[in-house]
Amino acid sequence: MIDDKHPVRVDIWHNIVWSKYKGEIFSSLHKLNNTENLNIRFYQIAETQGDRTNLSGLDLSHHRYPFELLFKGSYDKINLFNRVVKILQYTLKSDAQLILLTGYNRIEYWAQLIALKLKGKKIAVFCDSTIYDQPQTFIKGILKRIFFTFVDCVFGYGQRSRDYVLHYGADPRHVFYRCQAAALPHGYTQKKALSDRLAMAPSPNAPRYLFIGLISKGKNIGMLINAFSLVIKEMPEAKLIIVGDGPEHEALLELVHSLKLEQSVIFAGRKSGADLFEEYKKATCLILPSLSEAWGLVVNEALSYGCPVIVSKRCGCVPELVIEGKTGFVHKATDRDDLADKMLQAPAHFSDIQQTARTCIDHINEYTPDKAAMQILYGMGVILKNTDQPPSASENAR
Repeated sequence: MIDDKHPVRVDIWHNIVWSKYKGEIFSSLHKLNNTENLNIRFYQIAETQGDRTNLSGLDLSHHRYPFELLFKGSYDKINLFNRVVKILQYTLKSDAQLILLTGYNRIEYWAQLIALKLKGKKIAVFCDSTIYDQPQTFIKGILKRIFFTFVDCVFGYGQRSRDYVLHYGADPRHVFYRCQAAALPHGYTQKKALSDRLAMAPSPNAPRYLFIGLISKGKNIGMLINAFSLVIKEMPEAKLIIVGDGPEHEALLELVHSLKLEQSVIFAGRKSGADLFEEYKKATCLILPSLSEAWGLVVNEALSYGCPVIVSKRCGCVPELVIEGKTGFVHKATDRDDLADKMLQAPAHFSDIQQTARTCIDHINEYTPDKAAMQILYGMGVILKNTDQPPSASENAR
């Protein structure tokens, strides 16, 4: 904890307001201003980015903290020069003792790093990546090693994120891997989630498989549909529900048509709010077959509603969230038959709806915005007090 006599100023930067989960974590951090001797300021660079609007609109109800927005609209449409200049203006005038940067993959973040090093400030950075997430290259590897060596602290999501930054030279004493937390509806309760799950879960004889996310190549939905074509031969009443939109939509429609699955694969379009969370309650399991996925927040959401999951081995959340045979299964990312096998197993394996739902809900209860905020606070305290004591597993996990 931070208990200095004078308030500690901390600046936290983030790229887009769109991220509801970050809104919840930042809201929890803001609440800690009242209990800790902190003065946290939040800066959002833009409102949204790229294809995020294919998933859901901008929802400010999860941002219950004061923040300053530098640019309206999409990050990608802001002129690079204007972006760099404005971000540097804010950075150079900051009187904070610690600045948390939103990332390391853009010119403006490097400009911030250099400016803050010249000012002698303590610097931390959020890292969302894993080795499985994106292809690694030699030049990018060198740049990442430089960035992670120059910062005082790295905050990552889970074990895989920690392994990633250690691979690129981060100091293990100053790497903190906190939990990742979903932004659930404001009226969510575990009791209601369990009750709804018991009432709405499908029969094992008519399984309902669910995908939620951007319809893009990286999500590997084509392989999911091909795996489902094998499943339906054994379970003719099965359905595959695809929620979302994106650039691969038309190609996947053609694939479904070629496999004669029009009556069994349902493209439900974009959903948000209550309509989205209803899908978890009605699903046999959520499937996330991604080839590249830094974490996979839909897994958090599914487990919060008692819905087990089938997740690609390449998804960052696997070590923390997928307890094999209890909260779900892990499948080989490019193996259609392995995915089909896990899909065939799921209805019978998770047929005890009450036991499965309780296991899922109990497990995900360890991954809340409040706990994520406390883990960030702990890491900030270590860095601000110049402590070189490496964080224990229990400290990183609490």
